[in-house]
Amino acid sequence: MRITMTPIGVFYTDETDIPRHWSISDKKGWIEIDPAYTEGLKDIRIGEQIVVLFHFHRSAPFSQDLLVQKPPHKDRPMGVFSICSPRRPNPIGFSVLTVTAIRDNIIHVDRIDMIDGTPVFDIKPFVRP
Repeated sequence: MRITMTPIGVFYTDETDIPRHWSISDKKGWIEIDPAYTEGLKDIRIGEQIVVLFHFHRSAPFSQDLLVQKPPHKDRPMGVFSICSPRRPNPIGFSVLTVTAIRDNIIHVDRIDMIDGTPVFDIKPFVRP
């Protein structure tokens, strides 16, 4: 089976010291959505949280020896599927970001943990159970 994904936009930031996870971030940036998808942003509101799915495009390739990794903030090695490492079989990440402004096809967000130029695959509402 072959799966092809095309980014819907690109994430940008002027920040240089990017936190390792959105849950500990106070950094800001913006997502520029392809203008063809602008209408799909119409019900996103300032103050809401959104889930952003993105590509770890600068991550080194995955290999079998990375099935267990030691995160820098943990005291022991852990399985790749129990950590947030960018070195994964499929280099897909997600962040829960807070919307601070929307103008046309640009969404300003905070709590970022992505680097400048990150391809964005999708945006979803953050729904609490």
